[in-house]
Amino acid sequence: MCGRFALDAPSTRVGERFSLADCPLLAPRYNIAPTTDILVVRHRPEVGRVGQLVHWGLVPVWAKDPSIGTKLINARAETVDTKPSFRSSFARHRCLIPASGFFEWKVVSENRKVRRQPYYVRPAEAEGLFAFAGLLSRWRSDKGEDFVTTCIITTGANTLMAPIHDRMPVILAPGAWDAWLGAEIASTEDLKGLLQPAPAEGMTAYPVGMAVNWAGVEGEGLIASID
Repeated sequence: MCGRFALDAPSTRVGERFSLADCPLLAPRYNIAPTTDILVVRHRPEVGRVGQLVHWGLVPVWAKDPSIGTKLINARAETVDTKPSFRSSFARHRCLIPASGFFEWKVVSENRKVRRQPYYVRPAEAEGLFAFAGLLSRWRSDKGEDFVTTCIITTGANTLMAPIHDRMPVILAPGAWDAWLGAEIASTEDLKGLLQPAPAEGMTAYPVGMAVNWAGVEGEGLIASID
């Protein structure tokens, strides 16, 4: 799964990287957790790519209340087109989620005790950004209020991630962005074909301190290597 990530790039760099016509102002965040608002990139006809802040935890249009979103922070690539919670969003409402890196936890054994060691995974390129494949859903309350939500699609691990965890976010290369966002026509088979593990050589991973375990903790120190 992907349950924590970082985005510390300024709005200008994110806007340039994703060729955004509009992007909200961003403060550096090093411990982005579910149920908070996160930046997504979507395609708007006759406008182009725009950035928007939405709630992390997808709420399907048919949900009775938004609490279901706490359970739908990720969608599995293998079933995203068939599972009722995600199939409508996969067909019609896809997005990119910019990230400077993400966290994953490796189960390790020390002194006969098992614990979970956090790792930070970032692009190999300095100041690079990942583009996670995401889904969007617009849920309307009984009072007529719109609530836009998102989730991150995950896939199997590549060779870098496999020793750490068996899942990772789907990271899309720039050449796939237009198809994923709906700016180009793509079949279901084409879209499913994009949901593969990203090449291991494009990223690096290293252990970090335990403070990231607490969602309320912030700061650049969270992504510092403890090697």
